[in-house]
Amino acid sequence: MSADMQKLIGANEEDDEEEIEMDVKEEDNEDHENGQKHIAAQMMLGADGVMPSTSHQFQIQQQLQEQVSTPGGGARRSRPLEEKERTKLRERHRRAITARILAGLRKHGNYNLRVRADINDVIAALAREAGWVVLPDGTTFPSRSQGSRPAGDSSAGLTSSSSQMLSQQVPPTSLQGVSSGYCASVEYNACHMKGVFMPTPAPYDLSSSGHSQSSGMVGNGGEQTESLPLIAGSMEVINEQIIGLPPKLPERDFAGTPYVPVYVMLPLGVVNMKCELVDPDGLLKQLRVLKSINVDGVMIDCWWGIVEADAPQEYNWNGYRRLFKMVHELKLKLQVVMSFHECGGNVGDDVCIPLPHWVAEIGRSNPDIFFTDREGRRNTECLSWGIDKERVLRGRTAVEVYFDFMRSFRVEFNEFFEDGIISMVEVGLGPCGELRYPSCPVKHGWRYPGIGEFQCYDQYMLKSLMKAAEMRGHSFWARGPDNAGSYSSHPHETGFFCDEGDYDGYYGRFFLNWYSQLLINHGDLVLSLAKLAFEGSCIAAKLPGIHWWYKTSSHAAELTAGFYNPCNRDGYIAIAAMLHKHGAALNFARAELQFLEQREDLQEALANPQGLVWQVLNAAWETCITVVSENAFVCHDRVGYNKILENVKPVNDPDGRHFSSFTYLRLTPLLMERQNFMEFERFVKRMHGEAVLYLQGSQW
Repeated sequence: MSADMQKLIGANEEDDEEEIEMDVKEEDNEDHENGQKHIAAQMMLGADGVMPSTSHQFQIQQQLQEQVSTPGGGARRSRPLEEKERTKLRERHRRAITARILAGLRKHGNYNLRVRADINDVIAALAREAGWVVLPDGTTFPSRSQGSRPAGDSSAGLTSSSSQMLSQQVPPTSLQGVSSGYCASVEYNACHMKGVFMPTPAPYDLSSSGHSQSSGMVGNGGEQTESLPLIAGSMEVINEQIIGLPPKLPERDFAGTPYVPVYVMLPLGVVNMKCELVDPDGLLKQLRVLKSINVDGVMIDCWWGIVEADAPQEYNWNGYRRLFKMVHELKLKLQVVMSFHECGGNVGDDVCIPLPHWVAEIGRSNPDIFFTDREGRRNTECLSWGIDKERVLRGRTAVEVYFDFMRSFRVEFNEFFEDGIISMVEVGLGPCGELRYPSCPVKHGWRYPGIGEFQCYDQYMLKSLMKAAEMRGHSFWARGPDNAGSYSSHPHETGFFCDEGDYDGYYGRFFLNWYSQLLINHGDLVLSLAKLAFEGSCIAAKLPGIHWWYKTSSHAAELTAGFYNPCNRDGYIAIAAMLHKHGAALNFARAELQFLEQREDLQEALANPQGLVWQVLNAAWETCITVVSENAFVCHDRVGYNKILENVKPVNDPDGRHFSSFTYLRLTPLLMERQNFMEFERFVKRMHGEAVLYLQGSQW
């Protein structure tokens, strides 16, 4: 077995000879000290537990020495000493092999293990590299969101050093289309050493061996399972873990899976406030690089606040036209977002693009065109849905303004529609372009995981509420809840959202039905006009993933955002039916959302990302609407990409359903760094259904 281990790891016995001798000496010293203590204890106490006399102590000491030293008469007493010697020999043998294993991991695996490391240190090191969180007391558990915890910031599934090592050791010839079991033993040692100790099977590891190997190391939540011989140091288990593993990557093979187009979202400030293209030469180089790895196209925001900035119905498309021509020449496709909201103040916003100046002027004299909370604070991120049919925007209603903007875009870029360059138009329906109320504004004091506040206190929405209450016959219901807490409240702290709270009473059901129906009516009205403006083209609407407090009965955060989705009602099926009515696709920004379950802050917020994901997807697929997606978090590592792939192409879907396209957020200098771009290239190929095991290093 020693020869096998040296062949596998390639370590020298001399590297750890001093450590082994030190361990043996310590054991001998401990045994000697324990023997002396045992003799002293027997000398101090008699059979009945009382202190013996001095002469009796001398007799006891003589008897003990005879029993230890006499081979014949003390055979029965010396058996424990023989067993102790055999145990010491086994322990020396075990420590020698373990030392060689650790030396090989230090030398060939670049693991920073302490001199007196044990198998628990190995597990901790492997868990950290796999992206897990390892606490000081040794507790280990998966971190589902890279960067969400300090311990997980640097724990990408493959570090830069390990990825470089892999790319250096793979053969120079192409390995595309080759199964993961082809590797010879030498290639297995070089390529798979860091993959054999995955603390738990990754969500994308479908092999039965992956489950059996990891389940004996760490259980869910970091609890140790019954397979503790590995923790205790059993060499049989170590051999089984290292030698007996099949040479398989812990990744799904996406070869032959459906082709899913990949788009890259361009930077928010690619067009400035004068509608001029910023750094066209640099952008052209980046687009060529994207084209070189067969990215299908790019997504771009067309900002209302830039194009119609100065005066009503005066549109400036110059910067966008230059950009679109550049994309057309490279034979890329375009996804365009009609952005009717302001940019700045939200997560990921690195530029400030306000609403048109003339709209801001109207807002100063009539602030009720904006969403308003109970305290009278205005949210200028987008226009209130209360003015969808009110002629308060220089003689036009809000939906007429949106339609005129979309029609101008269609006329300006008609040739790009006819040539099929513009593949999809996503219509902004609220803050961040999403169909929701701006219920969680940071500038008004909201902090995660607050429930947010209802946004229905401008005069136009209150008038709509009064009308609905009178039609119901209860005019005194024409008010918002007065016990719904504040932005950062928790459900149990309020009388409205707590268990058996007012949200499920007669008034609560009336109010929430009116509040959510206004959201659906807004989406229905705007999408009907978008369908008219972009006839023959694919349109889409974006939904948020509000997953906190999903495990409570009220789903408070969803209620304030306009989704009437408590535990006893499906609030997404009506939205899906509305999208189906207009042939619109659903863009659900949740490509990796369901893998956040283990984050401590999500557990405290009684969040359930996975439950929300499947509820929304089931509603979409039941109504037969197209689903597209984008990543909600920055991703540059293989583990994150694999999570996205598993969501976009679900392996267990009985009907073989998958997303129609995926948009990567977003094009940045960090993405264009060599190692990150190599991982992204590999991700694109797998999205396209190509059989790729290793990166070959792009020439760019």
